[in-house]
Amino acid sequence: MTFTGLIGRICMFPLRAIINACVALRIHPNILTFVGVLINIAAAWELAGGRFVTAGVIMICANIFDFIDGKVALELQAVSKFGGFWDSVIDRYSDIALFIGLIYLYASTMRVDYVMVTSFAMMFALMTSYTRARAESLIDKCKVGFMERPERIVLFMIGAFTNRMAAVMWVILVLSIFTVADRILLTYRLLEGKTDGHDALAGAPLPARMLWNAFFWTFERATWQYDVMVIAILAFVWVTPPVWIGDPMATGDGPLGWVLALR
Repeated sequence: MTFTGLIGRICMFPLRAIINACVALRIHPNILTFVGVLINIAAAWELAGGRFVTAGVIMICANIFDFIDGKVALELQAVSKFGGFWDSVIDRYSDIALFIGLIYLYASTMRVDYVMVTSFAMMFALMTSYTRARAESLIDKCKVGFMERPERIVLFMIGAFTNRMAAVMWVILVLSIFTVADRILLTYRLLEGKTDGHDALAGAPLPARMLWNAFFWTFERATWQYDVMVIAILAFVWVTPPVWIGDPMATGDGPLGWVLALR
């Protein structure tokens, strides 16, 4: 079992109890979806005030609703096309609210650089969803790229609890750009009658194949490749000294800064 797969299984224990309670009370999944966005708006308010830990706690609550709505729909046999549409629309509002909270925070501290970083991260985060939706009106499936919504939300929470939100914004921005590019490339190749591109460098040296697979991401969650990517991201977020990226809110130098200070 992979590290991320183990975490997923552990988290399912309390979530299963909440799902069962919602099913027993026959709460409609569309209501759960709407409650989730309202709680995320409260998290955005806390982000705007720089109260990161409180925002992180609220985001956990909000995303419990976001996770269980589909499971409750299945168990209540309430799955519908409108439910899927409603969930997608509400998810976009939740995403935008969190980004706007950070944009307000950075604007209030006169950090135009991070207003721009966060704005571009928001733009490409929305484009990851749009490119997939538009592509799947033309091809069967377009689920390539690492930075999807669950990864963004987890990163938001990690950034909030560890006060490393600036590093998180850089990760979301860069990997969202790659994800959008992946989806454009996949759609182009399939519409042109070519292969999906996964084996484009099959005969190339190992380093080239590794770089290609990191860029053109096709691995599922709970695989060892996914674990490696997660570890690399966490290392960047937690190890990089905040001063190196001009983090407006972080305190302390981080592990790498401590090591360099000893020299």
